[in-house]
Amino acid sequence: MKNIILNILEESINVKDRFIKGNIDLIVKGAERLATCVASGKKILIFGNGGSAADAQHIAAEFINRFQIERPPLAAIALTTDTSVITSIGNDYGFDEIFSKQITALGKKDDIAWGISTSGNSANVIKAVNAAKEIGLFTIGFTGQGGKLAQCADMVFPVESDKTARIQEAHITLGHIFCDIVERIIFPEEFV
Repeated sequence: MKNIILNILEESINVKDRFIKGNIDLIVKGAERLATCVASGKKILIFGNGGSAADAQHIAAEFINRFQIERPPLAAIALTTDTSVITSIGNDYGFDEIFSKQITALGKKDDIAWGISTSGNSANVIKAVNAAKEIGLFTIGFTGQGGKLAQCADMVFPVESDKTARIQEAHITLGHIFCDIVERIIFPEEFV
């Protein structure tokens, strides 16, 4: 049993190490883009299904409340939290529309739409990313080994793993890195 635990840990470390190091330049650009967005009064709209929905809520909370430092709130909304909106849209139009209709209602030009899909093929995430692009939002995609999301998002962060848990671990690690770097960009005086 101990060997299984240690193997899981080692696998998680290796996947995250390859993911972060392999995307380091893009991660810097992504953090800069997110910082510019929220510093200019725009917002980040984050969405996904299942564990990715939980990640969307987790990341939005870090931006709104705080991550490493005491600072003013940064505008981020998880589109996964309003059960009345989600079930109304799902019932009337179908599950594929639950994020795109929210993007259309809440998104404004130069906001960021950040879709998370471990498979890269979640129809509702892809539909929302496409809706976001139509109204002038920049789009970020967190995915596993690509999928359709990799072809439609403006900036894509693929995790090279076939295990959902490892992909999710890499996604939340990068979400935390983004929160940290955004704070450092916007509030550099707090990190002296």
